Amino acid sequence: MRLVQLTVPTGKRETVLGALDDRGIDYVVTDEDSKREYTAVVYFPLPSAAVEPVLDELESVGIDEDAYTVVVDAETVVSRQFSALREEYEDGDVESDRISRQELQAEADELTPTFGVYTIMTIISAVVATAGLLLDSPAVVVGSMVIAPLIGPALGASVGSVIDDEELFTESVLYQIVGVVLAIAAAAAFAWLVKTTNIVPPGLDIASVGEISERLAPDLLSLAIALGAGIAGIISIATGTSVALVGVMIAAALIPPAAAAGIAIAWGQPSAAIGSTVLVSVNVLSVNLAGLVTLWYVGYRPDDLFSLGETEQRVRRRVIGLAAIVFVFALFLGAITYTSYVSTTFEENAREEVELVLSEEEFEQYRLLEFEVVMDDDYPFRSPQRVIVTIGGPPSETPPVLAETLRDRIGRHTDEPIDVEVRYVNVIEG
Repeated sequence: MRLVQLTVPTGKRETVLGALDDRGIDYVVTDEDSKREYTAVVYFPLPSAAVEPVLDELESVGIDEDAYTVVVDAETVVSRQFSALREEYEDGDVESDRISRQELQAEADELTPTFGVYTIMTIISAVVATAGLLLDSPAVVVGSMVIAPLIGPALGASVGSVIDDEELFTESVLYQIVGVVLAIAAAAAFAWLVKTTNIVPPGLDIASVGEISERLAPDLLSLAIALGAGIAGIISIATGTSVALVGVMIAAALIPPAAAAGIAIAWGQPSAAIGSTVLVSVNVLSVNLAGLVTLWYVGYRPDDLFSLGETEQRVRRRVIGLAAIVFVFALFLGAITYTSYVSTTFEENAREEVELVLSEEEFEQYRLLEFEVVMDDDYPFRSPQRVIVTIGGPPSETPPVLAETLRDRIGRHTDEPIDVEVRYVNVIEG
């Protein structure tokens, strides 16, 4: 529910009150004596779904932006006429639950901080995320998402597109570009400082850190996170519900991958940064795509009907362009996913072969202690490079035929040459 406070210009009093009477809207009128160009102030409650059509009608009778309008939340309204309005405008779907176009624009502006605050908070969140990744601490990484100020620009571009506010669209796009560049640069600078001062162990292999490695070679499921964040963010802002948690979800799709890219650059592995940089890019585009489609679906349109056709064409072009770019990036992520699937399948088959060999009567005195597949450094399409098999057995020399058998059997499951290292450990039964 909303309470609308509207200043009535001189000469428009009867017209405005007549429009409210025609719609069966309760109102209170107070005379305006500030000696300005207003004759009265009207207060009237509305269901959320009625705000936009009522304000549009009032605008059509002469209430423009020169006369200010204030829309605030109303906790309770007791009125028979108001109940009738709710039945008229609210039918239980998402479109009837959404806030007005005017409120949406104000909400998008409010969610975007000033440029100085935005840059500072983005840098801080990137630094915290970098520390969390290097510490392999999910809790710290989540903390970095909470302080990231990304939801405003991420959703503002979509809002600006559908309501024909090109200034909001341009500003939001600029904020997003600056935010991504700043996040990667800040992460790279902080990671380089940490590395050169030996705050982390010298020679740290970033691929061995779980929180980092999963973002250096992202898979196709990452796309679902960004699309879901975009849809959830728009629904949250459009229905006037809390966007705080959705902001964390959007930050989850952007800040950690940007930090991972910065770490890879600082470690002198630019190829390792390719996957995470692509992940950041596709996530940004997917959030914008999902937000744009969702806003248009729930019924937001520009206030000027004469610009509706032009806006619709512009939105269609942007949707098609974003979808095409996201599709190309999705193919890239799909290739990474397939490579990961092939590597995982190889590891399972190779382990199974080792277990089958050791189950044979000839080698029954030996048992598998450790099995490891070492991946190459060809990011983001990493493949098995070496297999290390650690076998325990009685104190005696390992039969040469065991190593040869393992090498042959493991080699059957890959078309690429692969090294097989067999390590033998004496096991004395107590």
